[in-house]
Amino acid sequence: MNWDPEGKPRKPDFLGIGAQKAGTTWLSQMLGQHPDVWTPPFKEVQFFNHRFIEEHRKWLPWHFRRGRQNIEKRWAARGEEMPREMVRYLDRVTREPMFTNHWYKLVFAPAPQGARTIDVTPEYSTLPAEGVEFLAKFLPQAKFIYIIRHPVDRAVSQLKMNLTRARRKPATVEDWLAEVEAPELMDRGDYMTYVPRWNAHFGPDRLLYLPFGMIARDPLGLLRRVEDFLDLRPHDYRDLGKKVFASDNALVVPDQARARLRDKLEPQFAFLEQSFGPEFTKAFR
Repeated sequence: MNWDPEGKPRKPDFLGIGAQKAGTTWLSQMLGQHPDVWTPPFKEVQFFNHRFIEEHRKWLPWHFRRGRQNIEKRWAARGEEMPREMVRYLDRVTREPMFTNHWYKLVFAPAPQGARTIDVTPEYSTLPAEGVEFLAKFLPQAKFIYIIRHPVDRAVSQLKMNLTRARRKPATVEDWLAEVEAPELMDRGDYMTYVPRWNAHFGPDRLLYLPFGMIARDPLGLLRRVEDFLDLRPHDYRDLGKKVFASDNALVVPDQARARLRDKLEPQFAFLEQSFGPEFTKAFR
């Protein structure tokens, strides 16, 4: 464990802010291998969205309970006892008061001196304008990575995830057409709303946009761009081509439902091409 038990509370140096179902878990796992980067033992700290998105507060206690249980299961599966430093840390960050400014700094306290720290939470991309403004003031030196995924592919992936979690499978085309009307499918991929909010506070020196398709086509090239942007030395990463959350192949979205999503998301395509250029949008796949 690359931990400093006596580490002081600190803020993160980098944030992965989105989008949902766009490779943020893969990015977190890759950067977690870098010797100069320290990541929390659970992905998605969820600090800023807890503060500014009220409906997220309903499920965040579950998120941290599940995170701790998963960490404990991993140690148990290896037949190893969890280090006392880890137990103390988990006790500290999962008890009240949580989601205060000081609590957020405690999350990154174990990072060794000289290490860089990162918080990868895709929900941050959906912050309201006042949330992005607060974040800009709270983290005046941090850098941000925003992975953009093909709007329809992203919505389909989210739909499959939601259906799998709910243990629900639409039986007819009409059922699928009803499912694609779920507002959260549009909300989490609403680049037209979210990207301008971030651009209002951060320029290209602090905010890097990347196309999701590079993860499959050129994962090392993507990580080299990330390293260059974050001023990190090149590293030899493991499992570059490993899928973190594979889609449920038993859920096949009918063409009619995909076409409906395409119609609903057409303005997003036009916005992305205008904002980033055709070469960027070609790299979705």
